[in-house]
Amino acid sequence: MTEDKILKVPTKDYKRVFVWQMPVRIFHWLNALAIVVLSVTGFIISNPPAILAQREAFDTFWMGTVKVVHFISAYVFVGVMIMRIYWAFVGNEYAHWRAFWPFTKKGLHNIMHVIKYDIILLKEKNPKLEDISIGHNYMATSAYIMMFIFALVMVFTGFGLYSNLSSFWFAKLFSWVPSFFGGDFLTRQIHHIFMWMIIFVIIIHIYLVLFHDWLEGRGETSSMISGFKFVRKERVKIEEKKGKHLDTGIGTGFEKDYVDESEFKEKD
Repeated sequence: MTEDKILKVPTKDYKRVFVWQMPVRIFHWLNALAIVVLSVTGFIISNPPAILAQREAFDTFWMGTVKVVHFISAYVFVGVMIMRIYWAFVGNEYAHWRAFWPFTKKGLHNIMHVIKYDIILLKEKNPKLEDISIGHNYMATSAYIMMFIFALVMVFTGFGLYSNLSSFWFAKLFSWVPSFFGGDFLTRQIHHIFMWMIIFVIIIHIYLVLFHDWLEGRGETSSMISGFKFVRKERVKIEEKKGKHLDTGIGTGFEKDYVDESEFKEKD
C-alpha cells in the first residue's frame, strides 16, 4: 500500500455487559492470593534457606511461622474451592457449571479456534463475532477443569502430609493419603510436581488474558475487578435474538475492534 492510501477501519459500537458477579470476582482474587502464598511458602518449606542468627533455631521459630502461613492459606484455598463449587449451581450463566462443560460441538470448535489463532497465532481470514466468548472461552474452561483436578491432588496430598501435625478433624480426613502412596516421600514429590503444573497453567492463563485484552480491547483484565466486559453491539443483538437477556451498560465506541477483513477498505 502506497503512502497516499489510507487503511480505514469502521468504528464499532460497544456495550458494557455484566459478566462476573461479585462472588466470582472475590473467589478469583482470594484464590490467586492463596496460590501465591502457598507457592512461596511451599518452596521455602521444601528447600529452606540458611539463615544466620545469634539465637538458636528453636528461639527464632521462623520456619514454624512459614508453615503456619502455609496451612492457613491452604484452608483459604479449600474454602474458596467449596464456595466456588456452590456458586457453580446458583450463579449466573457465565459462572454456572454448564459453562464449564467444553465437550460439545460448539465447545470443541471454540477450543480449536483459540489454539489456532490465539496460541499458535495463525492468521484468521474471516473472523466471526460468535467465536469470541462473552464469558470464558472453552479453552479456558478446559484449563479450569484441569486446575480443579490439580487442586484436588494438592489438597489431598497437602493435608495428608499435614494430618500428623494437626488435631483438627478436617486434616485428619486425609491421614490415609501418605499410606496410599507408600509414605511421605512420594506424597511430597507428587505435591511438589503438581504445584509446578498449576504454575504452568497460571502462566498460560495470564498470557491469554493479556493477549485477549490487547487484541480485542474488551476489558478482559479489568472485568475481574468491575464485572463488566465490552461486547460488540451486533453480538448483543445476536444473543438477544436467541432469547438471552444481557445486562448492558453504556458503550464507549472507542475500544479496539474485532472485524471481518471484508470491512477493511483502502481509499485513495
